[in-house]
Amino acid sequence: MMALLLVTYPSDRDYLGWARSLVGRGLAACVNVIPVKSVYLWESDIQEDNEVLLILKTDRRVLNDLKDVIKSEHPYQVPEIVELSPADVNKSYLDWVSESTYGRRTAGTR
Repeated sequence: MMALLLVTYPSDRDYLGWARSLVGRGLAACVNVIPVKSVYLWESDIQEDNEVLLILKTDRRVLNDLKDVIKSEHPYQVPEIVELSPADVNKSYLDWVSESTYGRRTAGTR
């Protein structure tokens, strides 16, 4: 079973290095990076920031590990972690996501 996580990240930080690290550790099979302009309320003020939206694809069996890593390594005090459960994923892609994450981690490759 596959899960998607939406995570915003500051565009002036090394988001590509972090994305590579997540993939390299078998926590995500793929990370898409989309530039975004975010407007949000923080500490009673309206903020505007340039960020990137990271779309992380992972296997549900490593999802909690991925969330823990995001919480511990993300530069924001309150990182965005939005979990989506796709209803329909083609089998070959689903197999690839599973092998790239859960399969690597259970084989001892980190």
